[in-house]
Amino acid sequence: MSQPPSQQPPQGGFGAPQEPPNGAPQPPQGPPPQNPPDLAKPPQTPPPGQPPQTPPPPAAPPQAPPSGAPGYGYPQQPSAQPGYGYPQQPGQAPGPYGQTPGPYGRQPGPYGQQAPGPYGQQAPGPYGQPAPGPYGQPAPGPYGQQAPYGQQPQGGYGYPTQQQYPGAPGPGGSGSGGGFLKNKTGIVVAAALAVVLIAGTGTWFLLSGGDDDPKKPVANTSNDPKPPSESATPDEGDGSGDGREGDDDLNAGRKPGEAKVAWLQKNDVDLPRNGASVHGPWFAGDVVAKAMYRGVSGYSVADGKRKWTVPLPADICAAPNAPTADGKIVIGVNDGTTDKAKCTVLQMIDLNTGKPGWKKSVKQNGTWDFMQDLSMAISGDTVAVGRSNNANAYRVSDGKELFGNPSGNCKPYAFAGGPRLIAAVNCRNGDFDNPQEQVQELDPASGKPKWTYQPPRGWEVSKVYSTTPLVIRLDHEKKKEWAVAVLTDAGKLRSQLAPAKGDRPTADCGRGMAILSKKLEGCGGVVADANTFYMATEDDTSGTTRTNKIIAFDLNTGKPKWYAPAPAERVLRPLGMEGGELLLYMRPTYDAAGAVMTLPPTGGTPKTFLQHPESAGRIENGFFSSRVLYQDGRSYVFSTRVSASNDKEELEQTTMLVFSK
Repeated sequence: MSQPPSQQPPQGGFGAPQEPPNGAPQPPQGPPPQNPPDLAKPPQTPPPGQPPQTPPPPAAPPQAPPSGAPGYGYPQQPSAQPGYGYPQQPGQAPGPYGQTPGPYGRQPGPYGQQAPGPYGQQAPGPYGQPAPGPYGQPAPGPYGQQAPYGQQPQGGYGYPTQQQYPGAPGPGGSGSGGGFLKNKTGIVVAAALAVVLIAGTGTWFLLSGGDDDPKKPVANTSNDPKPPSESATPDEGDGSGDGREGDDDLNAGRKPGEAKVAWLQKNDVDLPRNGASVHGPWFAGDVVAKAMYRGVSGYSVADGKRKWTVPLPADICAAPNAPTADGKIVIGVNDGTTDKAKCTVLQMIDLNTGKPGWKKSVKQNGTWDFMQDLSMAISGDTVAVGRSNNANAYRVSDGKELFGNPSGNCKPYAFAGGPRLIAAVNCRNGDFDNPQEQVQELDPASGKPKWTYQPPRGWEVSKVYSTTPLVIRLDHEKKKEWAVAVLTDAGKLRSQLAPAKGDRPTADCGRGMAILSKKLEGCGGVVADANTFYMATEDDTSGTTRTNKIIAFDLNTGKPKWYAPAPAERVLRPLGMEGGELLLYMRPTYDAAGAVMTLPPTGGTPKTFLQHPESAGRIENGFFSSRVLYQDGRSYVFSTRVSASNDKEELEQTTMLVFSK
């Protein structure tokens, strides 16, 4: 069991970001602290019924920096000693999980500075002007606090993120016609943010499009977005699909033992100039479905042909990680197409048939409801919808509201689903810099807590890596520390991860797109079974090529059980469990295809399970932003964002590449 820290943790550590882009300064990467934060400390419970305290009066507008001092948005002096896994070196990208904000929109500022607190505490607006915020207090500019101009964000798994430039696709949950930035506070600094908050949602790896010519997506020039067009014919690997040369057979010359290309799909939706994020994929029977921009489409898993499309009147703004067991999904849609539209409309869709079901609007609870994007999760026949200090839940089958906000100061604001409905809860106590949060398992039908785990004050619920067993990440913004806690089925602290000296386990929970939301689920590169939690280490770039290893943590002790190095000059990521064994994805390189591999739960040497064909290696390696899944004998390389510099390139973007035996 973990012990309280005995000294200031050394630099870098568990969760430190991956290598920055080529040419960028590379901060030291020290080992994690040997004594992780003590999460078993007795909690400090806020007095029941205590009303929220009045926020402090607004401070005077920020003054101009003194001569020679950096101005607003430029790096300030970092602290001398960074905390548990958080970077504080100039030039370093944001942390490995996109640094999602707290329940009231808070997020760490650049270089470890403390960003504005909850309840609308003042933060400087663009160019030092305070912007109006909740409770009459000045609110932060877009995304809480502006990143330094030109600061490169953290890339996803794999190859270094390419340098971006003005005009690159900006972040957007839905990719609306004017871009994601238009309908958020503080549009004045949108141009700068377009440079630094580049796409990277849920990526498994970010790769260049060629050997020496990195793909650099820029803003689409189209200002006339259209709904989904008629389905293009998917290429079934023989070159017969739309947009490929007839003699370009991806399965030609397939070597013995290699998988075949089942099908390859290209984008067929005319998108707004900033592109669009892709939600899904979701599986239901013989259908794989995805949602993007203003439509949801289902495709045959066998040949990729589109079976149905549900057009929507406005942008998709939120979605759960998985559908119900019988293939129903509920997605969030904006209530209009203007810059003032809010993510308030829920639409149910049967993924098996493509038939839309019930539709309703989430009732606004107070003036400042919907200031934070929706956090949606499905458990059983319940879809829970959270946002800042508010929550509602509905029955997926018929749309009936099941429960809303509980009474008292402690209210759920974000959810993770699956076999259990897990809620992140904030207890308002008036101490904006030292919040009190809780983790609860809720009854999906009534919303009543089955149990409550309360970490020490200051620790906020950041991510849920697994619901069964329950593995969560907690962040301490003020201390710039983070930890991974394992809870029992009764909500007691079972253990917390204690990586060995020099280990840097990492997970992929998306970046850039979660600035104004608190999505708990959907992290990749993390897998759990009953007694073991599997993570990959960050890429080791000390040699001429990248490599890494898999760490198996004992859930009862939190300590490493065994290590499994990746094959020479290759990189592995946990993918899932299959037949009691751990599935791994071996990333492609510019001259070698990827593969799905297996490891027994006792460790050993990874074995090839599904070798992707060399003939498709360049395409597999060429996705700008993608996620890899394995389902029912097929591996899917799935684009998480579509954007290009012009309409022609946009419609040539590969969106899904599927392999089978």
